[in-house]
Amino acid sequence: MTTPEIVVERQLAAYNSHDLDAFLATYAPDVTVNRRDGSHLDGREALREVYAGMFAKAQCRAEIVGRLTEGEWVVDHEIAHGIRDEPVRVLVGYRVREGLIDRVDFLG
Repeated sequence: MTTPEIVVERQLAAYNSHDLDAFLATYAPDVTVNRRDGSHLDGREALREVYAGMFAKAQCRAEIVGRLTEGEWVVDHEIAHGIRDEPVRVLVGYRVREGLIDRVDFLG
């Protein structure tokens, strides 16, 4: 059985290894990503457009400093490196349905 936590962990491993195809494979085709600035991304192809450049530079990585799980939700307290000059602390909620992440909420 693939639990939500396993799916999110696969997504993290692909992110940290800059493997765009493996990263995108953890997301539902119609995923919605709600960003910290209030904007959102809709669909796997929108994720490809945003993350392809970051992965090509191989500078981004995320460090998990805490994780909570409840039902279909996984909430990570992350420190993101390589996005800005200084590391960025953020809470990220991932909803996993049918083995794929279908919603992501960046929370600060």
